[in-house]
Amino acid sequence: MTSGLRPRWRTANGRDISKCEGRNSKFELGCSTAGHNPRRPSPSTLCITLRLSHFKLRIDRMDVLRFTTAGSVDDGKSTLIGRLMYDTQQIFEEKLEEIQRNTQREDEDLELALLTDGLRAEREQGITIDVAYRYFATPKRKFIIADTPGHEQYTRNMVTGASTAELAVVLIDATNGVLQQSRRHGFIASLLQIPHMIVAVNKMDLVDYDESVFREIEEEYRAFAEKLDMDDITFIPISALKGDNVVESSDNTPWYNGSTLLHKLETVKTQSDRNQVDFRYPVQHVIRPNQDFRGYAGQIASGKIRPGEEVIVLPSERSTSVESIVTLDGDQEEAGPGESIVMTLEDEIDVSRGSMIVRARNRPEVTRSIDADLCWMDEEAMRTDRPYIIQHTTRRTQAYVSKVVYRMNINSLHREEADTFRLNELGRVELETADPLFIDPYKVNRSTGAFILIDPDTNATVGAGMIRGVAENVAPYGTESETGMERATSPNVVWEELNVPREERESRNGHKAAVMWLTGLSGSGKSTIAKELERRLYDLGCQTMMLDGDNVRHGLSGDLGFSARDRKENIRRVGEVARLFFEQGNVTLCTFVSPYQEDRDRVRELLPDDRFFEVHVDCDIEVCKERDPKGLYAKAESGEIANFTGVTAPYEEPESPEVVVHSDTDDVEACVDQLVEALKQRGIIE
Repeated sequence: MTSGLRPRWRTANGRDISKCEGRNSKFELGCSTAGHNPRRPSPSTLCITLRLSHFKLRIDRMDVLRFTTAGSVDDGKSTLIGRLMYDTQQIFEEKLEEIQRNTQREDEDLELALLTDGLRAEREQGITIDVAYRYFATPKRKFIIADTPGHEQYTRNMVTGASTAELAVVLIDATNGVLQQSRRHGFIASLLQIPHMIVAVNKMDLVDYDESVFREIEEEYRAFAEKLDMDDITFIPISALKGDNVVESSDNTPWYNGSTLLHKLETVKTQSDRNQVDFRYPVQHVIRPNQDFRGYAGQIASGKIRPGEEVIVLPSERSTSVESIVTLDGDQEEAGPGESIVMTLEDEIDVSRGSMIVRARNRPEVTRSIDADLCWMDEEAMRTDRPYIIQHTTRRTQAYVSKVVYRMNINSLHREEADTFRLNELGRVELETADPLFIDPYKVNRSTGAFILIDPDTNATVGAGMIRGVAENVAPYGTESETGMERATSPNVVWEELNVPREERESRNGHKAAVMWLTGLSGSGKSTIAKELERRLYDLGCQTMMLDGDNVRHGLSGDLGFSARDRKENIRRVGEVARLFFEQGNVTLCTFVSPYQEDRDRVRELLPDDRFFEVHVDCDIEVCKERDPKGLYAKAESGEIANFTGVTAPYEEPESPEVVVHSDTDDVEACVDQLVEALKQRGIIE
């Protein structure tokens, strides 16, 4: 221990053990062992060792929350972190004495920001200009804080600090209200898929703890946050300088009944959003200490693995089985996300740094074309005429920015036309790589969905990206459709109008043509409802056609899997077929999970506005799992099925569906009645 430092050692229940009390004696840390064999510890030393070992064991077993702080300049980020450390007694006495010396007057509050403003330039300017990492612990949890700058020109620092965070604390000055930087940091937190956000309305002491000020800020920011991909947002009124609602509840805000900031930090779920199903193991190093051992070292990016499980090695796609999982603590029966291990395989196959070991039936996308969101972090503007080095997990290869799709104005959340990105700008791009990468969407897997770009000349990191998926000719800003791919047409062909126009067929049929698109989770009852609806329409004399998801995959889409790219292609094909049946005058019923809104919108664009019905078959996922007629949810949760909607792949609920039926509360007849009524109201049937 460094000379002159006097740390305060505390037990898990907060008791100071700087002086430990044994049963029969009192002693301090480092006490003398006089009267005992110098090679054998004294009873006092044994007691200290046991107590501190027990204390260390409890600390080691605690989970860790990584969170980032963000906000505009002078919103009080550094003061807040200093308050957390001060009130939880995580400060060395020498540092506390320094802060007291730097406080101007005795009646002033302590300059707690000095705890975190470590650079001389920061102290002189009174701002944070770099990412500072701080560490502290309470009896319930350990914390790693990324204190990020507030200035707009340090957006790249905020991206860096937030890239590994599980929670973001966005500070808003109660005297200034919601600023552009407040929105900017909220957008970045959403872009980086940080699952939890705390909006700390600071400096409530300067507005006399006025509830109306707090509520006005809360209402305004909630309205903004509705545009973001953020589910868990908590608003807390605080005063970092005075300590109100930071560690202890404040009597100054009797109108606030929520938790304190520290309580929220201690109780928020951690690692619950980490992918536990899709096993991804990027190989970092080949371990070969002797002729009898060959292992592959790395950190598990996601999923779990056990000895004996079948795996494949990418890019060779050679299959084998896991022989053992080796750690410093010996062989393990199972390993999961974040664990550093050495894996041995049953067969001797070619594996090197940059390879990825995955389950045979649960593979990532293997591609050279990437669709991604990118934050540019270099003074020199991005160029599309030169190569960069892309670092993705442990794999490096050459990459070009093949297209700039759009630049995002993160103040207004509008897309802007652009041909390059400059420092701190964000937007969407397409990349082409020299060698294939093994990717997952960032929404599904933050480890295999992230990358950085490196300047090969300077070795500087110039960009950080979040993968959306495989690049598929994303529509740029300003095109007619921004919902997905442009409609493909084979070369040298001309559309031939149908010999018998649809209008004539409708006249003979006695009803109009339409497409009813039933979307919802697997097990929600889409097919059951559609079959009953088709029978009802048939009895009414209507010409119908039903396209079911499983039937289509037996032929038309039998060559497709369930990746995001294959799902998109499946819906594209079905949409084109549905359009042909529509032109024949049919009421066409389509039952597909179709999890992405842009894919459903693309089908809508093929048809007249009043002839397409998007039907959301809404059903609680737990009810779907209970039904699980094909046992798919159980297989997905055990890792046998990859990219399963609702378990390991997202489902985007319809934004403005024509009809919503609740199949978990209403019976099939009631749901069909709703759909028939919708067709009547639109004039499709009499």
